[in-house]
Amino acid sequence: MSNTDVQTVAMTGRDLIARLAFGSMAAQTLRAAVRLRVVELVGDTPRRAAAVAADTGAEPQAMARLLRAMAALGLLTEHAPDSFSVTPAGALLDPGHPESLTSFVRMFTEPAIIRAWEHLDGSVRTGEVAFDAVFGTDFFSHLAQQPELSAEFNAAMSQAVAETAAVLPYAFDFGRFTSVTDVGGGDGTLLAGVLGAHPGLRGVVLDTEQGLAGAPRTLERHGLADRCSLVPSDFFRSVPEGSDLYLIKSVLHDWSDEQAVTILTHCREVLPPGGVVLIVEPVLPESVGGAAEADVSDAGITYLSDLNMLVNLGGRERTREDFAEVCRRAGLSLTSVTPLVDAVPFSLIEAVAD
Repeated sequence: MSNTDVQTVAMTGRDLIARLAFGSMAAQTLRAAVRLRVVELVGDTPRRAAAVAADTGAEPQAMARLLRAMAALGLLTEHAPDSFSVTPAGALLDPGHPESLTSFVRMFTEPAIIRAWEHLDGSVRTGEVAFDAVFGTDFFSHLAQQPELSAEFNAAMSQAVAETAAVLPYAFDFGRFTSVTDVGGGDGTLLAGVLGAHPGLRGVVLDTEQGLAGAPRTLERHGLADRCSLVPSDFFRSVPEGSDLYLIKSVLHDWSDEQAVTILTHCREVLPPGGVVLIVEPVLPESVGGAAEADVSDAGITYLSDLNMLVNLGGRERTREDFAEVCRRAGLSLTSVTPLVDAVPFSLIEAVAD
């Protein structure tokens, strides 16, 4: 390898480290843009930074600096000095956009989430959840004590599931079932997508009262109130019988293996003959090198999500073998794992009673 090659490799490594080190600053740039309503105020037609500053009551030069940073991050386009418009990616920071991610950004840049990350090294040393030590209670109990934060979390989860809700109904054979219970289904966004595409199917959304807060509005908006019931309950205690399909999306990764087994066991206890448990979560490869090159950025997010579960919740992302093991302990057999290609990084994990 020549000196030039060595220099190139070293510079590439330095660029990567710098980009990662500045990652939290990029996240806070998103947070500031959402709180200042920048994308709403800029819009599709180029606007001057001073006009945006005036609309939001900000200092003009500081606003120009924020808008330039957003342009450098791909959220805005600077057409001429101090004249900006919104890019397609930036438009997702507009709460009025049909695919808006504003609540998602607010939640994942929220101090309650970030503070525990400051203790990641401690969680790695001990395996313990940092959030509980920092706040004196677990994450979901903290949400229960903070109504505004709880509402933001619910909205963020609804925005996060929207892509899957558009894809899942056509990626799995729901037509062979009569009723589906969405375990931990939140405001019903995912189940509304499924029921909307399958008129012969009835549904149940199971979650805590706090988690179901937005579900009546979701079902009314989609015209599904007569085909879907809401069950406020704790899935660690029981899961209602009556469905032949139990759907569990982005729930098991919140919890330890023992807790995941408990949730799955309750599903197994009410599963009728021919019934299926359908888990929708990322599936980690056996090693990072097993991820396809095209999926590196998505895989990186999944591994960061794994660490987020460590510091904030006590759960974990899992490999196929991990899912097979928790299913086995719950009396279920994993029959297939299918990547949900239009909603990366999720996979469909199908399990039936032993």
